[in-house]
Amino acid sequence: QVQLVESGGGLVQAGGSLRLSCAASGRTFSIYNMGWFRQAPGKEREFVGAINWNGGSTYFGDSVKGRFTISRDIAKNTMYLQMNNLEPEDTAVYYCAAGYRRAAFPRTSNEYDNWGQGTQVSVSS
Repeated sequence: QVQLVESGGGLVQAGGSLRLSCAASGRTFSIYNMGWFRQAPGKEREFVGAINWNGGSTYFGDSVKGRFTISRDIAKNTMYLQMNNLEPEDTAVYYCAAGYRRAAFPRTSNEYDNWGQGTQVSVSS
C-alpha cells in the first residue's frame, strides 16, 4: 500500500497560480503512474493529468492543457501539480492517486489504486 497526502490548496484569484504537492509513503517502489483528479460540487470526478513515475512522461485532460504541468521528485517521493492561469471553473477538490498496473496513459479513476484525502482549490472571479 501507498499512502498519499496532498497539500498546497487554497483560495486564489482568477489568472493566478497554485502548486499542489502529493507526498507518497509506504511501498512507493510499486508505483507505475501517478495522477491528479478533481471533483467539483455536483459533478463527476474529472481527470486532470498524470505522470509515468519512472519515465516522467505526462498527459493532461483537455480542460487544463497548456495551463497545468506535472512534475515529480523521485528522491522525495513527491508529485507536483503546477496550475497557472487559473479559472473559476478550476474550483474543486483535487485528489492525487497512485496506480500500480503497467497501464499506458490511465485516465479513469478505476485505473488507480490508492488515493489521497484531497485538497480544496477555490478560484474567485
